[in-house]
Amino acid sequence: MQNRRCSKRFFLAGLLAALSFVATPAGAQDIVVVPARVIYPGETISADAIQEMLLRKPPRGAASIAREVDELEGKVARRTLLPGRLIPLSYIRAPYLVEQGSTVTAILTHGALTISVLAVPLQHGAAGEQIRVRNIDSGAIFTGIVMQDGTVRVGAS
Repeated sequence: MQNRRCSKRFFLAGLLAALSFVATPAGAQDIVVVPARVIYPGETISADAIQEMLLRKPPRGAASIAREVDELEGKVARRTLLPGRLIPLSYIRAPYLVEQGSTVTAILTHGALTISVLAVPLQHGAAGEQIRVRNIDSGAIFTGIVMQDGTVRVGAS
């Protein structure tokens, strides 16, 4: 009787393992994008430099990785990206719209009042980032947010 119970347990365990293997859909594997060639830091990522790959096992930890071409195209590499390797989203950034040392227009808008001055950014900045700039005329340093058109918005409203 003991042998019979033991063999039933093994049979049931094997059956459950087989069912769990069959129940896993084939589409459960993810598609990710990886570099097709070496991409160096500071290089803008183009669609021809990346390719899709089937990911069989999810990465360890909670790493956010690039899964679509749209997430990478037009972005800039922060680190060297090697062919066939997963690309963590922390390894890429938006392109800078404002370069340190160049001249930009800083705009303060308050109600109907708009003041614009020429300023020199003290750091690089992408759209939506807060950066420090220096007024060319007075030398005053202030912070502003980089806008999509390459200007820097200062103050509220």
